[in-house]
Amino acid sequence: MKILISADMEGATGVTWPADVLPGTPQWERCRSMFTSDVDAAVRGFFAAGADEVLINEAHWTMRNLLLEKLDERVEMLTGRHKSLSMVEGAQRADVDGIAYIGYHTGAGTEGVLAHTYLANTLTGVWADGVRASEGYLNTLVVAELGVPVILVTGDDRTIEDAKGYAPEAEGVAVKDYVSRYAAVCRTPTRTAADIEAAAQRAAPLAVRHTPQNTEPHTIEIEFDAEHLVGAATVVPGVEPSGERRVTYTSPSAYDAIRCFKAVTTVVSSAVEEQYG
Repeated sequence: MKILISADMEGATGVTWPADVLPGTPQWERCRSMFTSDVDAAVRGFFAAGADEVLINEAHWTMRNLLLEKLDERVEMLTGRHKSLSMVEGAQRADVDGIAYIGYHTGAGTEGVLAHTYLANTLTGVWADGVRASEGYLNTLVVAELGVPVILVTGDDRTIEDAKGYAPEAEGVAVKDYVSRYAAVCRTPTRTAADIEAAAQRAAPLAVRHTPQNTEPHTIEIEFDAEHLVGAATVVPGVEPSGERRVTYTSPSAYDAIRCFKAVTTVVSSAVEEQYG
């Protein structure tokens, strides 16, 4: 049994503030250890339940945040940016039986600690086939197409509720309770590590790779916080205006949809000006 962990940081233990997750800040340096603790707890739980391999894919910002030297020696970690499937890189490997989303968060325009979708701001909503979509939702379209089930999700309590919509069978662990975008009632790393490790052990039997789904078209709609970003986004072939501050595109598969989404967010981020966005 091989487990892939997609590790994001906004949903980690103790994280509530932008500086907690912005590389290079003192708060980020402090929160890296709690982020690592969450991930390592999942690793220990999966190995205790009989996993043969666990691969971590760093999925936050620079994708260089976890403290490798603090992780269980049996694990391997894929770190760094510019990966074909970004947050779920590794799921395309034929030997991955299940995936865990550790440190995840809710999507742009919804309640949740540091809620966003790919970009920290700028996007005010994303819809996939008419359903408001978080990163977890979008990533699950991709891994489902590959036959990999989502077996564990950790984050704030709103994230666990969100996960019920895209991975209803998965185990969920709330490491904090939402109060506002920048505030939460947090549990200690000792407590959350124990909860995550136990949930990972329960989740391991769910790691049964399915027959890959047939590819099918997906329509993605994106809403921005400024009108000029529509013009920037439509530079990407196939992306068209769909309303005030909105664009849409249809891709033949989830794989193509997430890659187009990545292209749109990359182009749009370059069109955001300091202060005025």
